[in-house]
Amino acid sequence: MRARTCVFILICFLVIQSHGFAQHHSSHESDHMDSANSSTHHHSLRPDEYPPVGVMGGHTHHKGGWMMSYRMMYMSMDGNRSGTNDLSTADVLQDFMVTPTDMDVWMHMFGLMYAPTDNLTVMGMIPYASKSMNHVTRMGGSFSTKTDGIGDIKLSALYKIFENNGHQFHINAGISFPTGDTDERDDLPTGPNQPLPYPMQLGSGTFDLMPGLAYLGQHHMWSWGAQVLGVIRLGENDEDYTLGNVLSSTVWGSRNINNWISTATRLNWKIWGNINGADPRLNPAVVPTADPDRRAGNRLDLLFSLNFLIPKGPQLIKGQSLAVEFGLPVYQWLDGPQLETDWLVTFGWRYDWEF
Repeated sequence: MRARTCVFILICFLVIQSHGFAQHHSSHESDHMDSANSSTHHHSLRPDEYPPVGVMGGHTHHKGGWMMSYRMMYMSMDGNRSGTNDLSTADVLQDFMVTPTDMDVWMHMFGLMYAPTDNLTVMGMIPYASKSMNHVTRMGGSFSTKTDGIGDIKLSALYKIFENNGHQFHINAGISFPTGDTDERDDLPTGPNQPLPYPMQLGSGTFDLMPGLAYLGQHHMWSWGAQVLGVIRLGENDEDYTLGNVLSSTVWGSRNINNWISTATRLNWKIWGNINGADPRLNPAVVPTADPDRRAGNRLDLLFSLNFLIPKGPQLIKGQSLAVEFGLPVYQWLDGPQLETDWLVTFGWRYDWEF
């Protein structure tokens, strides 16, 4: 049912993207593209100038360019899965004393980008996370856990290695700092102020490398791109474990409706590994979220987005944009029992300017 729903949404979205705005606006938007490519004082004159809002580090800036951004991401997880099979609460409680039933994750991301040269853009991001998870016990009880706080701060350098005729490649070289807490606690049926399992922690507790490569293309009212990013964990945290490495890749296509709105369709595939080591305070026989060997998985998401740009106006108005992206998993394999993702949405605000 979910796959059919995604296909229906995709067809509707492509119909919108191919609507008859194209003939009226194509020459106008082509002029904008040529102006943007040739100007040394570049502003985002196209609503599809950058990748969809859910893509991090997917674009660079021209020399002297700045960008402030804010993203709010929500992810809903409901029900357990092992492999590609859904599990009932009773299924999980046959092997564990406690099972999670659902989880909500809110992520607020504050970003700043600056380009000291035409080829180099530096980026910093501060995340703030809020998580809540509901549980039931084999004895019929229920309880919830909550955490919130700053996550791992990230710094990246984006270096442009090729740009010509509307095509661009750049590499990502980033590092994540262990500023997120890995000792989050809450009151549990076993006692007050108890350490929480791995999914409820706010950071990795390790320095992590974030290498990547991105491609951007643009022609008339269309743009497209692809990105591959990795997360490589370094060392072991204070709780004696290391989160699994992560590999994500995404491709997208975007179309301008006019000079202030664009639509985009994106596929995102992500694979992550199990945890190495273990937090000695957690008992993996009690709840699956405490088992370091039940954290791996991979997921393919289909996402749709709208981007709204203010292309003209005073300095403090021009270059501001709002965006929203909604996604559904079309494939999900989990080394479970593990909570499955049901849907996710990202809202974003961006402001570009140059000195």
